[in-house]
Amino acid sequence: MKSSIKPKPVVFVSYLLLPFLLYSFVVFVPIILAGYYGCFEWSGGPNKKFIGLENYIQLFGDKEFFRALGNNIYLVVVCVLGQIGLAFLLAMMLGGRRIRFKGFHRTMSFFPSVLSAVVIGFIWTMIYDYNYGLFNTVLRGIGLEDKVQPWLANEKLALPLVALPLIWQYIGYYLIIITSSMAAIDPQIFEMAEIDGATGWKKARYITLPLVKNTLLVCVTLCIAGNMKAFDHIYVMTGGGPGTTTNVMAMYAYNTSFISYKMGYGSAMSIGILAVSLLLVGGIRGLLGKASKEKE
Repeated sequence: MKSSIKPKPVVFVSYLLLPFLLYSFVVFVPIILAGYYGCFEWSGGPNKKFIGLENYIQLFGDKEFFRALGNNIYLVVVCVLGQIGLAFLLAMMLGGRRIRFKGFHRTMSFFPSVLSAVVIGFIWTMIYDYNYGLFNTVLRGIGLEDKVQPWLANEKLALPLVALPLIWQYIGYYLIIITSSMAAIDPQIFEMAEIDGATGWKKARYITLPLVKNTLLVCVTLCIAGNMKAFDHIYVMTGGGPGTTTNVMAMYAYNTSFISYKMGYGSAMSIGILAVSLLLVGGIRGLLGKASKEKE
């Protein structure tokens, strides 16, 4: 009976071959081509000049690339704390017995996640607008005219202000993931903890957090990967400015490839971005995994 339902190796391979070829074409072929074009001095036309590893060597000494990398890392740190941290706090609040219309709250918090990043960028650009923006309108209304300013033109504030839409858009996304994980926890565990006098904070720290830590690790991985490729919001809101204050790696690669027409160097940069992202995601996952095992 078992042999009758077990597929033959040829059938098994034939079913997996097409998906594997499609996956390889979509994922690996572009990476290989980017690495190949990174070895050329190329402006996008039919003529290419082979220069070996010069583009990759130049990338290691490119201060602007590492400045953009620093901005990406800033966004990663701020968004991990803002998106996942706030999502966890909201999940704990929605888990309370006194909260009504929980489904409505979850739906409304998730709504920004379905909007286009371009739309989000446009909305927040209007919020920061000097003449009609919400920030300056409130300041004028309470008599703080001296605090009114073009917010996105402030070099010290531009990057934090660009990070706010990123945090706001994806809080609901991680809220759904975390609440789904929390729903799998046996309610009797919380009831027993309450009998022993555990408060909301103690239940969150000693029960909820350890039981959803694997889910939080997945959330952190997704958050890092998402913010390492941040582009759309920044392109709409600041274009990387003022100056290069909000420039990120994807923006720098875009400008290098399609504004300066340095396609070869842009291809090498894309490989650099991929390598840095993999190292960062793998490194942080390893550190978090090691830390959680040590606590156990």
